Amino acid sequence: MYLIVGLGNPGRQYEATRHNMGFDVIDKLVEEYQIPQGGVKFNAMYGKGIIGGQHALLMKPLSYMNLSGGPVREMANYFKIDPETEMIVIYDDIDLDPGQLRIRKKGSAGGHNGIKNIIQELGTQKFVRIKVGVGAKPQGWDLADYVLGRFGSEDRKLVDEAQDRACKAVELILSDGPDAAMNEFNKKPGVV
Repeated sequence: MYLIVGLGNPGRQYEATRHNMGFDVIDKLVEEYQIPQGGVKFNAMYGKGIIGGQHALLMKPLSYMNLSGGPVREMANYFKIDPETEMIVIYDDIDLDPGQLRIRKKGSAGGHNGIKNIIQELGTQKFVRIKVGVGAKPQGWDLADYVLGRFGSEDRKLVDEAQDRACKAVELILSDGPDAAMNEFNKKPGVV
């Protein structure tokens, strides 16, 4: 079974913000693959279903972004999931243009507090991640204000398309492995 984690913050005030990219992709996966909701366990919403021919556990930690690691570790331990080979984390990235995807098999937190906490709790940087670009913060803006803000209409369209591609990337990772997904999706949108 694979654990697919979408990062975000719980609560209506955070819906559709840049920082809730992971939550939004999980919601699309739930809808597209008709994943039944399992309720709440280990301070996370979750559901189980089949994606890409594999059993998948979809999860949205409810601990707020900076404390995502605890629920992820508890869920992985309970379901006997090896994070290094059976986990995907989906989250926002300010170093990528809006709508750009970047899939990695390992790496540092890159300044992302949710990933930093997951690495700390799991004791490893080796797990697959799908980063969805939200664009760089404008000069003079506070980072928290920027990532907790919402997209303009032009960027929103790019990000909606990226969320659909992120769902396809999850399916490809589960069916054919992360290398296949990296080859397919680690290019700028519109580049053939």
